[in-house]
Amino acid sequence: MLNAPSASVNARTILVVEDEPDLATAIAQRITAQGWRARVATDGASAVRAAEQLKPDLIIMDIMLPIMDGIEATRRIISKMPVPILMLTARDAEADKIVGLSAGADDYMTKPFSPRELIARCAALLRRVERASQIAK
Repeated sequence: MLNAPSASVNARTILVVEDEPDLATAIAQRITAQGWRARVATDGASAVRAAEQLKPDLIIMDIMLPIMDGIEATRRIISKMPVPILMLTARDAEADKIVGLSAGADDYMTKPFSPRELIARCAALLRRVERASQIAK
């Protein structure tokens, strides 16, 4: 698991699950530019372990991953903790989107993608979680 530069102590942590190193680095850089912390896992099995250890505020999950695919990793993570998951994948068929969302993803984006849109969607998911936690108090 690779670590991107960390931001402030109160920053949100986003786990990026992506097996293409250049893309993972680019996404992590965008995340840290927002003041959030980014951590990277490169396969589904390490994503499950990282999620358990880090307790991230959000996960960006690819589907086509080595060792364990993103669908199975999502199912395993969701069964253990309530974390929003945004799927970011080249799988663009309607059936793939339905499977991803049914597995527990909260949002779904296809590659190629707009980095600005990805950050906007991350911010929206984080706002939704923050609102829900405030209401629960």
